[in-house]
Amino acid sequence: MRLLQSISGHHRSLVRVIGRRYFAGSTEEYAKRNYANNDGEYNTVITSITSQRRHYLLRDVYDDMMLDGVKPARDTFHSLIVGTMKGARLQDAFFFRDEMKAMGLVPDVALYNFLISTCGKCENSQQAIQILEEMKRYEVKPTGQTFICLLNACAAAGRLDRVYAIVRDMTAAGLGLNKFCYAGLIAAHMNKTPITDDTASKIIELVEQSKGWSSVESTRDNAENVMMGISEEELYNIPTAEYIHRRSGFFFRQLTVFHVAFRAIADLRNVEAMERLLDMLTKDGNAPDVYILTQIMRCYLHSGDLDRGQKVFEDYMNAGKPPMAELYATLVEGAMVGYTPRGMQLALETLEKMTARGIRLNPKMVNDLFLAASGEKTGGYTMANYLWDLMQSRNMNPSPPAVEAYYRGLKERDIPADDQRLILVTRTYENQRLRFGQGGGIRFGQGGGRS
Repeated sequence: MRLLQSISGHHRSLVRVIGRRYFAGSTEEYAKRNYANNDGEYNTVITSITSQRRHYLLRDVYDDMMLDGVKPARDTFHSLIVGTMKGARLQDAFFFRDEMKAMGLVPDVALYNFLISTCGKCENSQQAIQILEEMKRYEVKPTGQTFICLLNACAAAGRLDRVYAIVRDMTAAGLGLNKFCYAGLIAAHMNKTPITDDTASKIIELVEQSKGWSSVESTRDNAENVMMGISEEELYNIPTAEYIHRRSGFFFRQLTVFHVAFRAIADLRNVEAMERLLDMLTKDGNAPDVYILTQIMRCYLHSGDLDRGQKVFEDYMNAGKPPMAELYATLVEGAMVGYTPRGMQLALETLEKMTARGIRLNPKMVNDLFLAASGEKTGGYTMANYLWDLMQSRNMNPSPPAVEAYYRGLKERDIPADDQRLILVTRTYENQRLRFGQGGGIRFGQGGGRS
């Protein structure tokens, strides 16, 4: 595994070929260079890479398997496709499916579910539908999870007509709608373009209907997903998937429909609908978890109501509950909307209090805030500078989009050419352009775009 930790590029397989074929030494030397020798060991490597979120290396590992003459078993293909699903790498997922079929292995229903889920992550509903047609050709019987994966894949692309067609098919097959189906219906209304005036009322109506949701048969599927480390939230691309392992009241799984609804209403900036939704939640005997509180704050803050957004935060903190980094990040991000002097001051004060309490944001949160702060066109750029300095002090890697926005923001201001911060930012920006290409963008997934 020491060699695995040293992987740094996509051309590593070629280096291994040259090293093995032209500079082959003793069997002992070869063993030292090789990080896996059989299918089981390669499967362990694949699992490790996926857990490290280095999904871009999965094709390299597979190439090495082929060079070593190791034939992947069905379980290994499952691990490869799960890795591409988690990384939203659609082209890689289809490559592994084709390789599997070329070796005489027909994908089973679980693997097809992973492929449909990947299509959903990449907002490619047409490919998801084609996968269902392929299942029919190979006589692979879809399960309840298959239909829910397909429903949510179409919902991600805003294909409301397709979503309701799937609901009709499920009903005709005797399958009830569970909370993930209603979550998909809400997402479909939200992602449909253009958004209509009655979208908020439709969402409220679906939440009301969901109270009688049933459990779709999925015991066997769930068991396999648990073994693969996949939650239902992740399989169906529910927004709360990344919080599934959080504790301390951050996330209550039974509130899935409310989670999706509050997020959608916050995106709509509809305070009236949000407060109605909150009333429905409390009348059902439920208290909002932290995730819902972040969406309530977003709704107020993005609607320009700093006072009420801040009050939700302070009420939580004054109740003596565990401080949550996500609440701080939500307040900071929301306060920066519009880049008003008062909002920017509140954002800075919140960050300073958080830092003083020793509460740390993860790199993604910091980068998201840094990108938002770098969009400030007037003012002293205090927030952006603070976040840059914070990342430098903690050795965090700033994302290329954030660096580019910050660099352009500095260049638009009257800053001396020999300013040390400007020199460092310029160097970072130019290095990232060389590494990632013009514009500094990174492809985190493949095959995106709605269809």
